[in-house]
Amino acid sequence: MYIRSLESVELTASLTCSDGLQNIAAAVIVDTNVSDWRKIQMQLLAKVTCRTSRLELTTSKRGVIWIDQVSLIPSDTYKGHGFRKELIHMLVDLKPRFLRFPGGTFVEGILLRNAFRWRETIGPWEERPGHYGDVWNYWTDDGLGYYELLQLAEDLGAEPIWVFNAGISRNDQVDTTAIAPFVKDVLDSLEFARGSAKSTWGSVRAAMGHPERFQLKYVAVGNEDCDNTKPFYQGHYLKFYNAIREAYPDIQIISNCDGSSEPLDHPADLYDFHIYNSADDLFLKKDTFSRTSRTGPKVFVSEYAVHVDGDTSKGSLQASLAEAAFLIGLEVNSDIVHMASYAPLFVNDNDRKLALTGFCVFFRTSILIMTVSVIMSEYNEQMDPRCDSLQLLATVWNS
Repeated sequence: MYIRSLESVELTASLTCSDGLQNIAAAVIVDTNVSDWRKIQMQLLAKVTCRTSRLELTTSKRGVIWIDQVSLIPSDTYKGHGFRKELIHMLVDLKPRFLRFPGGTFVEGILLRNAFRWRETIGPWEERPGHYGDVWNYWTDDGLGYYELLQLAEDLGAEPIWVFNAGISRNDQVDTTAIAPFVKDVLDSLEFARGSAKSTWGSVRAAMGHPERFQLKYVAVGNEDCDNTKPFYQGHYLKFYNAIREAYPDIQIISNCDGSSEPLDHPADLYDFHIYNSADDLFLKKDTFSRTSRTGPKVFVSEYAVHVDGDTSKGSLQASLAEAAFLIGLEVNSDIVHMASYAPLFVNDNDRKLALTGFCVFFRTSILIMTVSVIMSEYNEQMDPRCDSLQLLATVWNS
């Protein structure tokens, strides 16, 4: 944490059970030089187990103390990169071929001012301004940012798929004549990932501890932005497409427009397809791509799930059977369907608003709850050799 005070500080950091009666770990902070913000680090070693423990900061000295950036994390995380091991091991077990990030509507925001801005999510954590995720109604400090997600994909041995904002939110958008700054911003993000350690943005990546280039080969232009309410999308898309193709000819570019029933009227390597329906409807959609043209861009089913009100939206056996039928339909059409991933993936079970909808894995402080969809996906990967050309078991990380 960071602390500041005009006087000396005497603080005790403790782990206690939620009833406050049992102290299971404590460390004392005594510091006289905190007139400017100072970073304090300490280790708390629990002597007993309490599944509902909490962090307490207490002092018996009268005064004013400013406290910021408080973080309590395990000392042993996955590859030392901050992620809880048991959560990431679950991803490893799924053998993901790619990681799509930073999520879906999180990319857009309800308003553009609340969209994900990659350059505000890099650098020292305490210097990141954070932003309000207005789609899901929570504040994020962006400690899980663009760099961390690229690093996670690398740690998983998965292809990173960077979904960037295309100058469009749920409720507002810029005119195509004003899209140039957004295009420049995306080119800078690609230089951060793929540029040499001596380039402007590659040097920022190197300073963060990763001089090697990230193997970023896929980008998606926006999320769910190709509809009648967003008339500027195709104009925006062509600006991004031409700029990225010129600077990085090998990058695969993904359009938001649906080409499953009729050909796209613009160039793309893949097009994004999302489907959230009832169990009955998703089962019937198993033949969706049987009638799709075999020429043109490939299909990326980046978000699919049984996802409606009722029991089937919470990982029931009925839901997983419908999802399995839909996946079989994708496998049958794997000559045109290139990639697919369930969404959303993780949800903190303490978030009652989000936990009411369908997710693949529910987690709490001390436990993980896998839905049947996870087991079905693992079984599908082990049993069906036709998955080689169909990247089914990927992940969507909705923050």
